[in-house]
Amino acid sequence: MTLKFDIQPSPNATSDKDRAAKLVDPGFGRVFTDHMAIVRYSQGKGWHSARVEARANFPLDPAGAVLHYAQEIFEGLKAYRRDDGGVNLFRPDANARRFHNSAERMAMAPLPEDVFIDAVEQLVRMDRAWIPGGEGSLYLRPFMIASEVFLGVKPSAEYIFSVIASPVGSYFKGGPAPVSIWVSENYTRAAIGGTGAVKCGGNYAASLRAQAEAIERGCDQVVFLDAVERRYIEELGGMNIFFAFDDGSLLTPPLGTILPGITRDSIIALAKDTGTRVREEPYTIQQWRADAASGKLKEAFACGTAAVISPIGKVCSASGDFQISGGVAGPVAMGLRKKLVDIQYGRTNDPHNWIRNVA
Repeated sequence: MTLKFDIQPSPNATSDKDRAAKLVDPGFGRVFTDHMAIVRYSQGKGWHSARVEARANFPLDPAGAVLHYAQEIFEGLKAYRRDDGGVNLFRPDANARRFHNSAERMAMAPLPEDVFIDAVEQLVRMDRAWIPGGEGSLYLRPFMIASEVFLGVKPSAEYIFSVIASPVGSYFKGGPAPVSIWVSENYTRAAIGGTGAVKCGGNYAASLRAQAEAIERGCDQVVFLDAVERRYIEELGGMNIFFAFDDGSLLTPPLGTILPGITRDSIIALAKDTGTRVREEPYTIQQWRADAASGKLKEAFACGTAAVISPIGKVCSASGDFQISGGVAGPVAMGLRKKLVDIQYGRTNDPHNWIRNVA
């Protein structure tokens, strides 16, 4: 399916001076660009009215379906400024596929993958001046909401797809610092047959109480166990997790109830490129504790679009705390992070053709 985007530049675009001031320290997800991409869906017309226009509020009826039945999905990806001034997108096709899969699971109208990619590229072209230099990037948030006005429990017949953009600085000031995580024993994230593999707002809303509990315990993040036996490591509140062992192998929990992270998939591919054995296997909290104590486990790290890779230095739980590799960032995590970031910014070769150049 091909839709032609109607480009409508904002009449009140941010001045160069004001934009430069905002880009000095944009933080994460608090500063937004001038435009947004938007496409609408109705059962009678299908996907239509594709355009890029000034970023603005949506008019939304109080009976809009998303407000009552939470039909909502989203994605997260970044645009990177290369040293030569060009712009890279990292694996937008993978985001488009996952978005399509999320829509199907949530009984929403699947957006054609080429429309997803075109919307992202059109917005990046319009707002490329907002992409910070250095280790900054333009965080892109494609999302879809159910917009039909009704109060019956059924899939919506109308949807709004949109992409907004936010310039972000380096996630870590002074380099990635090891994080501490709290093992949630009171709350679970997902169960077999649920929506754990879907990038929908409900999953994140359900994780917030557990994340608050982690912060109350003095930790940076929460890690969830499986919903059946409460033993197997699944994922963090918003990131996948890896374990590096003394035999050189990597282990990450298998897919099914966790999000199929694009950073996760990229790390697996890069590790395998160097001959590293990567196991996608269940791993219990008890084994994690024992392997950390024996020295068999050398590193643990989380991964995701925002932070890329975050080393895990300390694990806290009601059963006691333990450190990993002295609580410092290890060479496996940092080596993989450098490889991935160098590909994203176009500083090295791209053996898997992950990069899409935006003209």
